[in-house]
Amino acid sequence: MQSHEDRAQEPTEAAGLNFEQAMDQLERIVGELEQGDVPLEKAIDLFQRGMQLSQLCGQKLEQVERKIETIVEEDGQLRRRNFAGEAEGRDNF
Repeated sequence: MQSHEDRAQEPTEAAGLNFEQAMDQLERIVGELEQGDVPLEKAIDLFQRGMQLSQLCGQKLEQVERKIETIVEEDGQLRRRNFAGEAEGRDNF
């Protein structure tokens, strides 16, 4: 079992996780909390860790969303659009 000091350092470790790793850890935490037989102190620690992982996943999704662009054809010319479909200027590829 981890000490309180070990758990306090976990947010730093979370920053090095990729999205899939963070989601896996979050799913394990949710599963453990759903069982309902977790002591209160551990449940609070798990909840805090889960919130950190949830925030990390949200940040990573936002980063990916900003990067995703689709190429559409408008008036015979290719234009760059962001994920939401808003035009990003008139520059051609």
